[in-house]
Amino acid sequence: MMAPPVKSGPKYDNFIQANKVRVIDDQGENIGVMYTNEAIEQAHELGLNLVEVSPNADPPVCKFLDVGKHRYEAQKKANAQRKTQKTQEIKEIKMRPNIDDHDYDVKMKAMHKFIGNGDKVKVTLRFRGREMAHQHLGMDLLKRVQEDMAEDAKVEAYPRLEGRQMLMVLAPK
Repeated sequence: MMAPPVKSGPKYDNFIQANKVRVIDDQGENIGVMYTNEAIEQAHELGLNLVEVSPNADPPVCKFLDVGKHRYEAQKKANAQRKTQKTQEIKEIKMRPNIDDHDYDVKMKAMHKFIGNGDKVKVTLRFRGREMAHQHLGMDLLKRVQEDMAEDAKVEAYPRLEGRQMLMVLAPK
């Protein structure tokens, strides 16, 4: 025997399992506590449904609403929120420990642009060959990046060594 399909959204009409509910009419007036069957009948007389608004209350709070309209408006509201939210991306800047000043400035300009757009920046410092013997140079470079970005960004992940790479993550303040 299969279970009935799960409905998304609030419970309404016969899906409400409580015996008694607190009822609010279509004008927003509190009618009071009544039996669920009575409330469903009153809602149907108005051409509406009894919709569970606050299921965790004691007794649950229900309202006279049109279920289709209620779902449509909830969906529109969720879509509007999805449009306005900004996803935060992680941009990566790669450097070497013996980077020239001009190259460093170009990388810093890119980092300022990324942080200004609200994105996180992952600074990757790659060591090759004998550079592994001079990890202190890499750490000094990442400290310099941290100081130069101090007014715009905060350090989310402090510099750490992973194999032949040193990583640091900066996030907008």
